[in-house]
Amino acid sequence: MRVGVFYFPTDYGIEVGELAVALEERGYESLFVCEHTHIPTSRRTPFPGGGELPKRYSHTHDPFVALAFAAARTTRLRLGTGICLITQRDPIVTAKAVASLDMLSGGRFVMGLGGGWNVDEMENHGARYDTRFRLLRERVLAMKEIWTKEEAEFHGELVNFDPIWSWPKPVQRPHPPVLLGGETDHTLRRVVEFCEGWFPRATATFDAKAQRARLDAAATAAGRDPRSLQMTVFRAPADAAKLQSYREAGVDRALLEVPDLTRDEILRVLDQHAPLARA
Repeated sequence: MRVGVFYFPTDYGIEVGELAVALEERGYESLFVCEHTHIPTSRRTPFPGGGELPKRYSHTHDPFVALAFAAARTTRLRLGTGICLITQRDPIVTAKAVASLDMLSGGRFVMGLGGGWNVDEMENHGARYDTRFRLLRERVLAMKEIWTKEEAEFHGELVNFDPIWSWPKPVQRPHPPVLLGGETDHTLRRVVEFCEGWFPRATATFDAKAQRARLDAAATAAGRDPRSLQMTVFRAPADAAKLQSYREAGVDRALLEVPDLTRDEILRVLDQHAPLARA
């Protein structure tokens, strides 16, 4: 099992290129960055975590720009979105960004994505909460056409375009892995239909063995080989015993949280957790 981190790449936090170098030097496998294009001032949608929305949600860099800086400063570190809000992104433009980043990084990109929770944020992008997962599905399928076809076209209910040319193509074949976030049975059905992996969040009661079994059962029911599906756990605990239980359960990657602290405080946290990554 590989151990990486996730981070909200903010304008006031550690510079993302420096963070990437520090992670690679300490043996971490990957850096995944979070995304919010903006936060509506109405605050009509309550924060799922309860209380006030943390400052970092409205201060994030664009994830693909941030990861490009991380890629330029490293050679081995895997680079991921955790998560990309594809319901708020044009699929043709995003397919180009993904392919460019994958090529320029030497095939190191992983696309974690999700439907999003902030209703007014997605509405500002012309997306609707009640159809967001239909939109997500079609945008993923459309991007896969662009990544894998010389002449790509897609004709769906919500995404529609005639044949196009779009290069570069990703270095990874057939394309970078797509991981879908969420924990419901609906999520698992979507994962086995059109993704390469599952991206659940670790909660206080998270049982890695039981959750891996859920994924495998969903794959088998759909006629898909469970071994073809990755499992990356978001906000995994920085605890050696629990991470060992993840390894034994068949989790492929665990992401520890880089806290919203100062540069020096973050580097101290990375030093503290580095033995977990090297293990």
